[in-house]
Amino acid sequence: MDIIQLVDNMSEEMYLRLKCAAETGKWPEGTVVAKEQQLSALQITMAYQSKHLNSDQTLSISPKGEMIIKTKRELRSDFPTAQDTNDIARFSDI
Repeated sequence: MDIIQLVDNMSEEMYLRLKCAAETGKWPEGTVVAKEQQLSALQITMAYQSKHLNSDQTLSISPKGEMIIKTKRELRSDFPTAQDTNDIARFSDI
C-alpha cells in the first residue's frame, strides 16, 4: 500500500495518534516512538493534512504537496475583523 492509499483510508483518530507521535516522539499512551517511526509519522501526517485539512496555519502543505507560507496580511484576511473595536464580550451566566 502506498502513502496515498494509506491516507485515503486513514481515520481521523489514527491521524491524531500519528500527529502526537510526530510532534512529541511518544504515542498518546506514553510509549516512546523510534526515530524511524517518528519520521514516517511526520510524512504520513503531512500527507493527511494536505489531502483532508484546510489549514489556517502560517505554514501548511497544499493538496499538491507544495509548501504554503502565508504572510500576516493573508492570515488577517482569513479571519473577520470586529466592526467596532470598543466591543467587549460580556458573560452574565457564569
